[in-house]
Amino acid sequence: MSSSPSPRPDAPTDAGADDLQEAAAPACVMSFNAADPSGAGGLAGDIATLAAMGAHALPITTSLMLRDTAEIFDHHPIDADTVAEQARNVLEDITVAGWKVGFLGSAEGVSAVAEILSDYPDVPLVSYLPNLGWLDDDQAQPYLEAFRDLILPATEVLVGNHKTLTDFLLPDWDSERPASARELAVAAGERGTRFVLVTGIMLPTKGGKGAKTGASAGGSEQFIDNVLASAQGALTGEKFEMFETGFVGAGDTLSAALAALLASGAELQAAIGEALAFMDQTLDAGFRPGMGAVVPDRFFWALPPAEDGEPGAEAPAEEADTPDPESTNGKGGKPAPRRVH
Repeated sequence: MSSSPSPRPDAPTDAGADDLQEAAAPACVMSFNAADPSGAGGLAGDIATLAAMGAHALPITTSLMLRDTAEIFDHHPIDADTVAEQARNVLEDITVAGWKVGFLGSAEGVSAVAEILSDYPDVPLVSYLPNLGWLDDDQAQPYLEAFRDLILPATEVLVGNHKTLTDFLLPDWDSERPASARELAVAAGERGTRFVLVTGIMLPTKGGKGAKTGASAGGSEQFIDNVLASAQGALTGEKFEMFETGFVGAGDTLSAALAALLASGAELQAAIGEALAFMDQTLDAGFRPGMGAVVPDRFFWALPPAEDGEPGAEAPAEEADTPDPESTNGKGGKPAPRRVH
């Protein structure tokens, strides 16, 4: 008489299966972005960031980038119907808790994504506007117009570099004074966006001893400001010392981290602070995989601790309880970002 096959060693028992079924799923964030083969930004950066923040990524490919860590050579937009079909199939199966919008490939891709977003008005959307100076004008102009008309009305927080957002939201700005975060928020608010997170606002240099990330000519230190603003004014932000090296993927990292936090139910201003701190630490731990820019290390907190006697080695056990306001951010015991208040 034949016997029943034995279960595989890794097969869950009935009790284990019940536990798996009852385990709460992490917040699921759908990211619409380009496939970046360098792994620095785009969907690759979003997936790594969302995972590092404890969320589950639902990546939707909008364009195939041809790039390395130094520059973008070209891109091939995905057909708008294919973009929509990718998302619809997943959304019929999985409950989404947050959206992240990056580069959508084409004006038609923007329209397809906007139609999907319109069916979920209560799910928070973080939109990131990268520098699109590499696009031809005949591609960039219709794309930006569609983004302005269709994505901004659905956006909770628009994230972007100060210059990029100024060129996009205030194209006729001709004052010698840089546009403020509030002025950018007013312009975005006219399109329906509730908040803007403006990064890379250059602050006047301060004299003093040059630091690893802030040294400049003459021994002065350059700081940049990152400000969350609404049409009513600036709400919160963080000032950091400026790194001396170039990075790729920082904006995708910041916006994906924020999307993960909002999807998990974090309050906006607290989420902004944590997302900025996370981005700063990914840059501080960044690495250069090729001959181009430095890539953020989104899993800086998962690195093994330094050996005794090496730079960065942990304090002896008897000193572990000594409070240090800059010791950690609660993830892996890595140094906290350098803040200037």
